[in-house]
Amino acid sequence: MKNFKANPDNINKEMLKFIGASDYYDLYSMISKEAVMDKLNLPDALSELETQKRVKAISKDNKTDYACFMGAGSYKRFIPSAVSQISSRFEFNTAYTPYQPEISQGTLQVIYEFQSMICDLTGMEVCNASVYDAGNACAESMLMASRISGKNKILVSKCINPEYMEVIKTYANASDIEIEYINSKEGFKTDLTGINEKISNLEYAGLIIQNPNYYGTIEDIDLIKDIKKPDKFVIVTCVDIMNQAILKKPVDYNTDIVAGDVQQFGNPVAFGGPYAGFIATLDKYKRQLPGRIVGRTLDAEGKQAFTLTLQAREQHIRREKATSNICSNQGLAVLNSVVYLALTGKKGLEQAVYLSAKNTDTLAKGLKAKGFKILNSDFINEFVLEVNDTDKFLKKMKEQSILAGVKINNNQILVCTTEVNSAEDIKNYINFA
Repeated sequence: MKNFKANPDNINKEMLKFIGASDYYDLYSMISKEAVMDKLNLPDALSELETQKRVKAISKDNKTDYACFMGAGSYKRFIPSAVSQISSRFEFNTAYTPYQPEISQGTLQVIYEFQSMICDLTGMEVCNASVYDAGNACAESMLMASRISGKNKILVSKCINPEYMEVIKTYANASDIEIEYINSKEGFKTDLTGINEKISNLEYAGLIIQNPNYYGTIEDIDLIKDIKKPDKFVIVTCVDIMNQAILKKPVDYNTDIVAGDVQQFGNPVAFGGPYAGFIATLDKYKRQLPGRIVGRTLDAEGKQAFTLTLQAREQHIRREKATSNICSNQGLAVLNSVVYLALTGKKGLEQAVYLSAKNTDTLAKGLKAKGFKILNSDFINEFVLEVNDTDKFLKKMKEQSILAGVKINNNQILVCTTEVNSAEDIKNYINFA
């Protein structure tokens, strides 16, 4: 390298030689030749007006008028048009992370309101703002349980959303936490038989359960309430926060930590994100929360002011004491959820949930009358439908512009309705099934 000339061509040749590639094309050898284009067949340049017309014409080929009956953690809900209008106001155009309260009052107040709203819906005493999504929230709650108890063994219901389960497994593997699964029983409920005897040996940090669970079934909350928790044993409940408008609050059935997602509050289903997870807990566990907590106070002039109060991230405290290093606040999704809840109010939220439940009941009864089997009963807006061949059924329904549900296995589909499903949508589903 002594006589090597530092020009781009020589450097690139040396880099190719070092990795064993003869030329640039070797870098793409794993890509199918059919996918490689020699040149882009682009049309001549267009003006902005011409481009808009061209793109609109192309977009007409997209099929967007499907009736959607898919759920499983991502839900198509009605979003008032005012949500995006308010969320785009300049008061909220502040820094990514609101470190400087004097220029971030809009963002800080949104976070404060978010925390308050989640606490109201769950019955918990404190809430963070926020984490990536519900899967991340469940995994971080597991780490909280391990820190609180000082133990590295956790019970996890098999009725949890499988995507959340994968995140939990990844966290557990990296944190040397052992997972012991609790099986489901008939009706897709968690089998809590003998749970008190199991945890009496003081080996477990806690239990993670979902309610309603992945299959839409409302768990036996009386059984959860009757769990005789040993000292520092933590119950984590992952909830569908929308349905908390009418369901019993987790705090009322022995829950210590509540995890979930606010996608349903004003955030559209957009290819899987971005969403916003939350963790709410009891006051005694607030210093174990990942993320941040915003507080309300008075400034020097006696005016209301908001500021970051508890910050347990590695940017703020000694790294080894940090609760998490991946707990970014999902600012826009949180803002949308706060605006949505403020617009709909308590009665509006309850109305949306009741309408969803009514639609689900109508669809389930119609399918039963046609000879189909519904495999669970205690559901609110999702149920498991049995069919002969899942792939054929979903394909047939899609040809009728119906996204009929989420595949569980070869003969089971998870079907969901919300307030956006019209009577005609439901009638067509039953007729074409």
